[in-house]
Amino acid sequence: MPDQQVPNQINIEISEEVSEGQYANLVIITHSHAEFIMDFVNVMPGTPKSKVKSRIILTPFHAKRFMKAIIENVKKFETANGTIQDMEALEIPFTFGGPTAQA
Repeated sequence: MPDQQVPNQINIEISEEVSEGQYANLVIITHSHAEFIMDFVNVMPGTPKSKVKSRIILTPFHAKRFMKAIIENVKKFETANGTIQDMEALEIPFTFGGPTAQA
């Protein structure tokens, strides 16, 4: 009976390419009355331009559920690993210490 599903269980599949993921160290969030748009960007030191690596579009309902899930998971992480230092407490220049880029 390996093909039987438990009620309310979703069968989710992930391709090898997607499972590798995309690294992002910046997210730009915009919204309208109908959706939240999150553009995930990888900003590299010394580069004049960065590209959006992934765009996720959510309904307001799902954006709020996502926010709650992130909060819950950060709490679990900090319980297991200690407090994550807030970026506002760090004074890192936006250049990440690399050379200033010129266009």
